[in-house]
Amino acid sequence: MARAATYAIEISAASREELRAAVRASTAAQRLVFRSRIILELAEGKKNVEVAEALHTSVQTVCHWRKRFHEEGLKGLQERERSGRPASIKEQVKEAIVTRAVTGKEPTSCRKMAKAVGVSKATVQRLWQANDIRPHWTRTFKLSNDPRFEEKFWDVVGLYLHPPERALVLCCDEKSQCQALERTQPGLPLGLGHVQTRTHDYYRHGTTTLFAALNYLEGKIIGRMEARHTHVEWLRFLKQVDRETPQELEVHLIADNYSTHKHPKVKAWMEKHPRFTMHFTPTSASWMNLVERFFRDISQDCIRKGSFASVQELTDAILAYLAQCNQNPKRYVWKADGQKILDKIARARAVLAQQNNIQDI
Repeated sequence: MARAATYAIEISAASREELRAAVRASTAAQRLVFRSRIILELAEGKKNVEVAEALHTSVQTVCHWRKRFHEEGLKGLQERERSGRPASIKEQVKEAIVTRAVTGKEPTSCRKMAKAVGVSKATVQRLWQANDIRPHWTRTFKLSNDPRFEEKFWDVVGLYLHPPERALVLCCDEKSQCQALERTQPGLPLGLGHVQTRTHDYYRHGTTTLFAALNYLEGKIIGRMEARHTHVEWLRFLKQVDRETPQELEVHLIADNYSTHKHPKVKAWMEKHPRFTMHFTPTSASWMNLVERFFRDISQDCIRKGSFASVQELTDAILAYLAQCNQNPKRYVWKADGQKILDKIARARAVLAQQNNIQDI
């Protein structure tokens, strides 16, 4: 047993106050409160035996914390790191679980990976979670190879950020293959305790095409339904846009690189109508055309939810949806930073180039 004279307790006023604060704190760990009380009792000049009796502990425990405080001060009362149980899984196995997951050629489920490596499913889950690995997730992407990408990019973004005065900016495209699907049985509506239902099977009654021009500043839609989507129907749609827009205003059309938009007859019509100007998005960059955002809404709210016994029923539903949108138009505003988008694309190109170099080796 250590003698008290060997490990004398001398504490400053600041240390004493810190110990008292630890004892009073309701959120402090009980082990720290207990050790602080031991030191405070010893600081009053009490003997080891007296402190042990007062705190209902052993003399050996009091001697242990007397020595720790004498050698390390307040820091000695804190819990030290423990080595813990030796790891049961070798580092090579852990590395294999992580590296095999990111190759993209190994099992993408915890159970399959655990069986392949010879560990438990929980072990795979912990390692994947610790390294932020989600092999069961997949995101699609497409980088444009347009040699004039940046030029077209800023041309379109410029119209969004700084629309020209006395002009209309119309985001145009066609939504083809709108299917008139009739469910074989009526579904149940959404209610308390259960989700909306619909049958997995259906009857096909044909398709139709929606031509749409989204007014960027107002949010209104100029729409037209057609059975096909060739340059003939596109020309009819352009003539409709010409009729339904003020003749004194210039019209800037944003469209993708679909061949019908560049047909010789379309170009000839555009030359005869100089107030129209085409702005093509870069190839594989239809996400720049805000009418695509409207197409997503009409697909979710109208086309996919309904059950249509004929193409005419689907056409009527789409036209009714357009009329409702135009009564209370909603703008789709471009807010993204153009330079940040270009920087992100540049980083993606660099990663792809590096990956291709690795595969070539």
